[in-house]
Formats: sequence, structure tokens, C-alpha cells
Amino acid sequence: MDSQSVKATEMSPARGYDAGKKVSGIKRHLLVDTLGLVVMVMVLTANIQDRDGARQLPAKVKGRLPRLQIIWADGGYSGQLIEWVKCV
Repeated sequence: MDSQSVKATEMSPARGYDAGKKVSGIKRHLLVDTLGLVVMVMVLTANIQDRDGARQLPAKVKGRLPRLQIIWADGGYSGQLIEWVKCV
């Protein structure tokens, strides 16, 4: 699990500012398999911290990936990620 901050167009209805990367736009939270192929994407405004955006991803995965056993996450996903995954 990782995220990417991406510039959004002026027409984009939802935009935020990622001060760490100095990007005004959106943030993609990506769940990939061990080959790097994208399994799931969640798009939020860029001002949402990784740890806060991650809270929504485990619930979206529930029931869709029955063989999922291990999640490796970037260090930005600190906090209660383990507890959120256990609850799903």
C-alpha cells in the first residue's frame, strides 16, 4: 500500500494541497500485488494524510480479495492501520 500525490486540473471538483510534496491536487492510495500490478485504487484530495486515507481502504477490500493475507504498507501509513485491518 502506498500513495501518490498528483496535480489536478483546474476543473477538478475535489483538490487539496499536499504541503510535503508541494502539490495541489489529488492523492491516489494504491494497493498492489507483489508484482506491482494495481489491485485497488482510492482517490482522495491531496491534503488527506496517508494514515487517514488508509482507514477507508481495508473496508473497500473486504470480500473482494479473499486470498489477501499480508499487507505491506509505506511508513506514512503509521497509526492504527493494523487495528483497522483486523476489524475488517
